[in-house]
Amino acid sequence: MKVIIHPHARERMIERGATEEEVNKTVEYGESFPAKYGRIGFRHNFSNDFNWRNKKYKNKQIEVIGVQENDEFIVVTLIVKYF
Repeated sequence: MKVIIHPHARERMIERGATEEEVNKTVEYGESFPAKYGRIGFRHNFSNDFNWRNKKYKNKQIEVIGVQENDEFIVVTLIVKYF
């Protein structure tokens, strides 16, 4: 499935510390769940050494929210959690 990132979601990626590769992996391998307004969410945990706002974390969870249209998934926003 082709992943298209809406400009709003791209801004959130930069603000929240996610990469395009992580977003693509979240859609490809993540657990799916229903989201508001008939949208679809995908959630995936990444393990590594992450630095976020001058703190170190072992894990990062990305939730991608979007809509599926034909063979494309359009990412409209995303949430990033560090722990």
